[in-house]
Amino acid sequence: MSEPILVLDDVTRIHGSGENAVAALKGVSLTLHSGEFVAVMGPSGSGKSTLLNLAGGLDRATSGSVTVEGAALQTLSRAALAQVRRRHVGYVFQDLNLIPSLTAAENAALPLELDGRSPRAARAEAMASLAALDMDRLADRFPDDMSGGQQQRVAIARALVGGRRLLLADEPTGALDSETGDAVLRLLRQRCDEGTAVLLVTHEARHSGWADRVVFLRDGRVSDTAVYTLDPAAKL
Repeated sequence: MSEPILVLDDVTRIHGSGENAVAALKGVSLTLHSGEFVAVMGPSGSGKSTLLNLAGGLDRATSGSVTVEGAALQTLSRAALAQVRRRHVGYVFQDLNLIPSLTAAENAALPLELDGRSPRAARAEAMASLAALDMDRLADRFPDDMSGGQQQRVAIARALVGGRRLLLADEPTGALDSETGDAVLRLLRQRCDEGTAVLLVTHEARHSGWADRVVFLRDGRVSDTAVYTLDPAAKL
């Protein structure tokens, strides 16, 4: 079996304390290997977004451990954690988190520049990522001058730059029409087949069909897992 990219081991996340404590995740364990596409489904409030935030180092587990590319996130300093996110984790946020004062190309290149890449090299990689989503023609446009679907594709392009091997996507096709949404999922599947581990949160069962495995969350726990045996190439 290929090497593990992401390992969550008996992870619990509790928000608040005392009588106000709420357990968003309760003893969840999950492993993603290189080249594996896993979809996470479940009702609102089941812990899906919390799971992604812990996997991406945006939040810390109350107990248990989260490991990305061999690095135990709970042991890292804030600076080291930021470096892991820049170099190893691509994140497509549900609310996009694009910077309004930056163009599409500048938004996509930002993680690389923050990691020390030259502006020219960062822009070249950003343009290639935008081109894969048919967005290079809008490279110099600002987010407020783009449609919601176009902004979504810029956010996905930003997550794909730099050769990151873990891609976390929170409803990445929410603002897209069916045809464009399928094209995005096809691209995620392609990156997965090239060795990236993909963790996708989705409410749509048809989108989960692109995955190798579907994990169902309910009330903060893994309630079921489905494994697809279809050859991933058949989904392209």
